[in-house]
Amino acid sequence: MEAAVKTSRVSDAYTQLKGEIRSNRMPPGYQAPESEIALRLGMSRTPVREALIRLEAEGLVELIPRRGARVLPIRPGDMKEIYEILTSLEPDAAAALAARRPGAEEVAPLVEATRDMEDALRAGDLDAWAESDDFFHRSLLELHGNRRLKDFVESLFDQAHRARIITLRLREVPVRSTAEHREILGALLAGDAEAARRSFRSHRRRAARELLEILENYKLPQL
Repeated sequence: MEAAVKTSRVSDAYTQLKGEIRSNRMPPGYQAPESEIALRLGMSRTPVREALIRLEAEGLVELIPRRGARVLPIRPGDMKEIYEILTSLEPDAAAALAARRPGAEEVAPLVEATRDMEDALRAGDLDAWAESDDFFHRSLLELHGNRRLKDFVESLFDQAHRARIITLRLREVPVRSTAEHREILGALLAGDAEAARRSFRSHRRRAARELLEILENYKLPQL
């Protein structure tokens, strides 16, 4: 029972910390002693330290002896590598899903995410749009069904999401990106594996170009 409680506390600390980092409430470069982070979360230091160790393994923080933890900066070179991996892996996952000819019920999470992106654009809510975009990509991996691929790629999503949130208001309103998600969804429903792969690859390549251009050319105080 005690072990289960400890695991639950570590999980809670991990979830809260990841949320703070992904949303940039703990922005790139943020540094604090473990005691201060524990106070921020309203928790004891032990579960917070174990959560920080997990987050360090995922490339989100750096543990500094006697100085606590630092949220890692968002570097253009890191994002370039991450998007190269996503562009290699996600299109094939989409193609494999399309080849199964999934029905509307199976891809309902993707339909919901696409609709939510469109609704968020109409409402001018970019934060809601980003969450729906993230949900679309995570749901596709869930539907694909390869657990190891999902776990690996999702760790990259968390790093990419931080960069997206920082740059979201420095780029054009994501009308084109939303339309690309609708196109990918159409290819999945049509069972067209090659169209799904082609559309997804094009989507990731364009998104990478936009993101890297901003990271390389703007002086962002969070970096």
